[in-house]
Amino acid sequence: MHATSEAGASATQAARPLVLVGTPNVGKSALFGALTGRYATVSNYPGTTVEVNRARVQLAGIAWEVVDTPGTDGLRPAADDARVTRDVLLHTKDATVLLVCDAKNLRRGLMLLAQLGEARVATVLALNMSDEAAERGIRLDAAALERVLGIPVIETVATQKRGVEELAQALSRAAVPRLRPAYGAVLETAVDELAELLPAGLGLSQRALALQLLAGDESLLESLQQFVPESSLERLSFLARRFGQRYPNARGVVIARRRLQVVEPLVSELQRRERRVARSRSVFDAWTTHPLFGLPLLALVLFAAYEFVGVLGAQTAVNFLEGPVFRDRLVPMLSSVLPWEGLREAITGRYGLFSMGLSYGLAIVLPIVTTFFITFSILEDSGYLPRLAVMLNHAFKAMGLNGKAVLPMILGLGCDTMATVTTRVLETRRERILVTLLLALAVPCSAQLAVILAMLGAVHFAAAIWFVGTLTAVLLLVGFLAARLIPGEGSDFVLELPPLRVPSAGNVLIKTVSRVEWYLKEALPLFVLGTGVLQILDKTHALAAIEVAARPLVVGLLQLPQEAAGAFLLGFLRRDYAAAGLFAHYQPYVQAGTLTRTMEIEIVVALVTVTLFLPCIANFIVLLKERGVRVGLAIAGFVFPFSFGVGALLNLAMRRFY
Repeated sequence: MHATSEAGASATQAARPLVLVGTPNVGKSALFGALTGRYATVSNYPGTTVEVNRARVQLAGIAWEVVDTPGTDGLRPAADDARVTRDVLLHTKDATVLLVCDAKNLRRGLMLLAQLGEARVATVLALNMSDEAAERGIRLDAAALERVLGIPVIETVATQKRGVEELAQALSRAAVPRLRPAYGAVLETAVDELAELLPAGLGLSQRALALQLLAGDESLLESLQQFVPESSLERLSFLARRFGQRYPNARGVVIARRRLQVVEPLVSELQRRERRVARSRSVFDAWTTHPLFGLPLLALVLFAAYEFVGVLGAQTAVNFLEGPVFRDRLVPMLSSVLPWEGLREAITGRYGLFSMGLSYGLAIVLPIVTTFFITFSILEDSGYLPRLAVMLNHAFKAMGLNGKAVLPMILGLGCDTMATVTTRVLETRRERILVTLLLALAVPCSAQLAVILAMLGAVHFAAAIWFVGTLTAVLLLVGFLAARLIPGEGSDFVLELPPLRVPSAGNVLIKTVSRVEWYLKEALPLFVLGTGVLQILDKTHALAAIEVAARPLVVGLLQLPQEAAGAFLLGFLRRDYAAAGLFAHYQPYVQAGTLTRTMEIEIVVALVTVTLFLPCIANFIVLLKERGVRVGLAIAGFVFPFSFGVGALLNLAMRRFY
């Protein structure tokens, strides 16, 4: 297979659009990477690919503009990310679609293929994860399937690049699938009536668009506004509603059943199960979601994660880099070669760009960010994350959510900004607002978590329990109350569990390096910028003025040292910077072993308040973009006073009972 980057593609040869489509968790993004040689997020969890990834390459002598779309179960989207997939197809004329299907679940892939056939889209079918299908004793007759469907069908293993060469060769033979479900006289009449009002020449056929409207896809009308006159849109809406009155709450089900009637005979004829899965594997798989046996496994996973991230990363690596490397060697060495006092103060002084900014970012945060990303990548690739969603489904129900909310909540431990974007995978607006609120309120990002773990490692275990218990109680209480105040309904918890896998070391390494690279590019400069702001505020005596102005709140209400005011000020720039400022204040006492009971209370109160504090400015901007200005400002207006209120109550409680 010959694949080049965009720079290497022929400038005179127009690139043909190639759109990767597939249901969630079929290895679509892995196949995108195998075809293009470009990294995209590869996760063993439904709905992880939220953004659209693009790459221009040459495959088998043809230039392609490859687009990796979010996973979707059909052209009628249930969530924002699936709507993106539909709109990419709608707006891409003459596209070739590479439909990626899980070879273990042929039925699900063919249901989507039937819709592509109705849409009159040239398609190639990739039966991915064929190795796992073989391990389960599932045998597919790809050649017979190709003859029946009339399109190329290639068996692939994307993670091993198996079948990728054949797939690249087959793209030029893409054809419209022959699957043609019949819907009966009543429905066919309605399809014809709507199709007359719909535009031709789009990426999806008039028939496919009509079926989506009849199935209840109201969001499609919005996407068609630029192609259809207002009067026609009103007529389309009226006809779709009139048809829906014949099948209240079930019109989409009626259409899906007709498609299943065409797909089911193919699955029965062309898919064979030769042997059972090994009992030991199936039993262990069942244990991961068992209400009793699953809890010890969950505790074991969390303990291993804590030992790797909290002990190795937050203590061993941080202590070595922050002390012997930066404080004892690099900072004095750099200070000795700088010629001017003012420059030394700016680079290696109390608020120096190197001694504080890079020291925080590289010595304190980077080791724990790296170990966290390694852990998260292993959990992704192993298939344990969706099982965690099943285990925590009942807990999330108390907050008006379901287990699907586990994904953005856990991603929030990496980056709240990224996690806010992934709330698109949730099916209702109410759920998206609720999870966004909880992310902004009580989920620390990896950089902030790094400093929190380092500080908690210095206090007694009982003090750490106060911290964890307070955040858990706040999360449950706010979620419980918000679920009853935010209007709207929840969604059903339907989730396909991927097989448990041994994570690929290479894939874990690639993902970790990519995420660390993101941290170094996006987060580390803000540490330096924040240090510069702090330095300017200090030199102009504005920091002292702010600390005095904040005394009633920080010193009076929370009973924290006055120096904490500066940390809270920079918390809006980055929440982890506030935690890092607190870390710098208490670190000398920790190293000297003179940390008192009062200081431990101050640390817990400060960490809780900082964690509940406003999200960083990047997250705040994304929050406004994703949820709208009114909702974003409402969340910020609640979080700020609430964080200080909880901190004040915690301070009183700990001074009384700790």
